[in-house]
Amino acid sequence: MVARIANQAQARDARLRRLAESIDALAEKDEGLLRRAREITALRQAAAADLYAICADFVGSVNRLLARTEVQLDPPGYAADSFQEDLVNLVQINVRGRILQVSFSATPELVSTEDFRVPYTLEGTVRAFNQELLDKDIIEEQLIFYTLENHKKMWRFFDARTYRSGPFDREYLIGLMEQLL
Repeated sequence: MVARIANQAQARDARLRRLAESIDALAEKDEGLLRRAREITALRQAAAADLYAICADFVGSVNRLLARTEVQLDPPGYAADSFQEDLVNLVQINVRGRILQVSFSATPELVSTEDFRVPYTLEGTVRAFNQELLDKDIIEEQLIFYTLENHKKMWRFFDARTYRSGPFDREYLIGLMEQLL
């Protein structure tokens, strides 16, 4: 009888030790998840600044070559804390009523593959329109994603009508603006 009680006590102690180890492992797991969330938040802020820099580079490059007009970028500047994690962020390029509007926001999960096959952490749209298109109720729209491809992070566009995809860069913006003129 005494041996049986001792065995039960040892079994209880073993279960308690396993429970304690599981709780310690859970704490480590939670710390890892928090660390990953902070990394993604910093990555999103850097990606937002990168997107703005691509747009600003495009606008600056075009403006250097213009003699009679100016391409406008809104907002005119971008600070490190400009990215709004819980809201839609907007960058707009305007040349005499021809508008490229870039809106983007954080994905609900830290990383998603819901709308694009490559993992991404920011998603949005690029809309291109002018008065002629608006009169026809047409707004050209393509999706954009900040992707995390094999240690290569970049902004990509995706045209859902043609399934065409590529880097969101100056060349891409030139092509969109050419369509509006």
